[in-house]
Amino acid sequence: MKQITNTILMVRPISFRMNEQTSVNNYFQEKIDAEAVIVNKNAQKEFDDFVKVLKEKGVEVIVIEDTKIPDTPDSIFPNNWISFHADGTVGLYPMFAENRRNERREDILDALEKKGFIIENVMDYTSAEEDNIFLEGTGSLLLDRVNKKAYCALSDRAHEELIIEFCEDFDYLPVIFSSYQSVRDKRMLIYHTNVMMCLAEDFSVICLASIDDKKERKNVIHHLKENGKEVISITEEQMHHFAGNMLQVLGGEGKRYLVMSSAAYNSLNKEQINSIEKYCEILHSSLETIETCGGGSARCMMAEVFLPQE
Repeated sequence: MKQITNTILMVRPISFRMNEQTSVNNYFQEKIDAEAVIVNKNAQKEFDDFVKVLKEKGVEVIVIEDTKIPDTPDSIFPNNWISFHADGTVGLYPMFAENRRNERREDILDALEKKGFIIENVMDYTSAEEDNIFLEGTGSLLLDRVNKKAYCALSDRAHEELIIEFCEDFDYLPVIFSSYQSVRDKRMLIYHTNVMMCLAEDFSVICLASIDDKKERKNVIHHLKENGKEVISITEEQMHHFAGNMLQVLGGEGKRYLVMSSAAYNSLNKEQINSIEKYCEILHSSLETIETCGGGSARCMMAEVFLPQE
């Protein structure tokens, strides 16, 4: 069982903008005072530059073009609706925002099969949308694939009963907690686990200060340390620069990289960078428009493909 892969699925946006349906509980999103055409054009440039950075290091990037219809402003974040597993299983997830449900595309599975990936089984949780119960893929679930643990921060987009159902289906141990950010002097639930925490092979970058309950915080640290992971703590301010939204990938010749945005990288201090670089090289690219309007960053843009190949 591998924790990281060198094959990444990414969706190139065609109608990217601030999604009004997700901004109700994604407090990272902000409006940009620019025409929609300009916002989308800037996002496409950031996307293309990011893909180039990955490919230059030997990461296999499968780029799928978004479609104009239906309207999917957040299609650039595919990891929320789909996950791929080493036993040939694909997970499909229920999405909080109605317009995000249109991102689920059968033809993406067909495209992967054409490239020689084997899909044995689809675990489809999407009917939970009818009951207003959600779990947004690897945005909500941080999977320790080697030690079979699923870290998940509860929110409007991650309901406990579905986390437990996923863990039973995939044979994971749930590590469930609540994670908060300060919004206008109120503590509000963070919408996705992967903005406050990154899980790599030998370490975790995590905003411990966002886990207000001391017992829950202690439990998360216990599980990470039990599996030999160094805990690299970031501040809430760094989290707001997407320093928790990182993904470790494999490049050419099995070299390991931690991928993040330039905003995330620039927020880190020397000690944190040194801690990460003990394990792998850092790759970063500017994602300013995507982060501001989309409220997501580098990790959200990459759906890891672990499927077996012919």
